[in-house]
Amino acid sequence: MIQDYGWSPELQDAFAPHAAEGLIPGRVVVQQRGLYILATDEGELAAGISGRLAHEAGRGGYPAAGDWVAVAARPAEHAGTIHHVLPRRTAFVRRAAGPKLDEQVVAANADVAFLTASMNADLNARRLERYLAVAWQSGARPVVVLTKADLCDDPAAIVAEMEAVAFGAPVLAVAALTGEGLDAVRAQLAPGETAVMVGSSGVGKSTLVNALAGVERMATQGIREDDAHGRHTTTHRELVRLPGGALLLDTPGMRELGLWDADDGVSTTFEDIEALAGACRFHDCRHETEPGCAVRAALEDGALDAQRWRSYGKLQREMAHLRRQDDPVEREAHRRHWVQINKANKARAKHRGREW
Repeated sequence: MIQDYGWSPELQDAFAPHAAEGLIPGRVVVQQRGLYILATDEGELAAGISGRLAHEAGRGGYPAAGDWVAVAARPAEHAGTIHHVLPRRTAFVRRAAGPKLDEQVVAANADVAFLTASMNADLNARRLERYLAVAWQSGARPVVVLTKADLCDDPAAIVAEMEAVAFGAPVLAVAALTGEGLDAVRAQLAPGETAVMVGSSGVGKSTLVNALAGVERMATQGIREDDAHGRHTTTHRELVRLPGGALLLDTPGMRELGLWDADDGVSTTFEDIEALAGACRFHDCRHETEPGCAVRAALEDGALDAQRWRSYGKLQREMAHLRRQDDPVEREAHRRHWVQINKANKARAKHRGREW
């Protein structure tokens, strides 16, 4: 049974120490709060985590949908206890909501990340850039899926607009209710591969899962007509087997996608801007008034979109803020930097007062 969920000889070798403990492998197919449903060779098991794992897990160490785990099974009860999480090949990670600095693993061991957005008034290139950064960082290959193409007057124009920010990632337009574009989505998945579907509430993720699965697996709701925003339908993470042998993980809609350790993902998403920055005359160019600044030149002649440039700066500042929160040395250096700036500003103000 676990072969149907992507079990491989490599995973079998990695599992050997856990097998020696009498544990069996399983894959997390449903994650809902502290409950996990596992696919195992003993059938589906409802499982919790051991006290030791709860104590030692740390940031992002708790099981997530798509994880392979080592479980002490109780087949007669259709239950088990998870003792270990196997190393992840990929992990789609965001900053957990709330004031506490922590990470949340949205999906583990995904080969493809379907980044879904609806072709309505809420479609936002800046939000897509954020999703792309997290997807590239995860190790999965991103695919942009624009839903509800049947409700759009000019889907080709919107696809072209999103392609302008999705460097290296395919952009597909689909209409799940009519079947338009579904074959192009299926073509992105090989048998045995796992995809995670992420996006805002109401963009049609669950409808798309149902269409690809060929059965009504997920409850669906529409987008509110008054503001084009969606309603939450999926409240848990569930791994669904598709007819072609691939696996698809649906996730709850995200109101926000906070970055977490995504420097490489941001660099890949904005590789056009980083290439421009590398062409500046000075290696420490701040892209403000320095001579020979390739970024400013591109902004002035229209080769670089000003909104894209501001989006890049915003994500860079967000990553720097996270590093300062997590690194006392960098936080102190940042504090000293601003103390010096404030002193200089006060000195200039005092000097201007004397001139008056």
